[in-house]
Amino acid sequence: MNRQFSLAGLLRLRQAEQTSAESGLAAANSRSASLRVRRAEAREVLADSNGNAGDSASLLAIAAARASSQSMLAELDALVASAEADADAARADYTEAKRRAVGLEKLEARHDAAIVAAQLNAEQGVLDEIASTAWHRKATP
Repeated sequence: MNRQFSLAGLLRLRQAEQTSAESGLAAANSRSASLRVRRAEAREVLADSNGNAGDSASLLAIAAARASSQSMLAELDALVASAEADADAARADYTEAKRRAVGLEKLEARHDAAIVAAQLNAEQGVLDEIASTAWHRKATP
């Protein structure tokens, strides 16, 4: 039996793909979390701002600021949704890469177990031969 796993190169490739997908997932999760924090902070700042209009110019400025803030929050919501979609896609890529690597890892484990079993079988054969030879030497005068 061949001592080296014949799919070792493919296994290394799959493990590299898994590592790459894992780092992509981490980056996507980090971006998504960062954008959610930015959105929450913006909402908090806007909720704390109270506009007291003393005259019509102040009222128009407050209305413009609120419209701008509404637009900014809509953009942040869109960015968060996009980042979460990217994170979901990265999660799916990672899951697929892991699935492909795990299958080969199981094959490698079976191969290694077969090698160990073959070595133990060969060793047992040698021990049996030694014991048989010693028994025959003692049995024949």
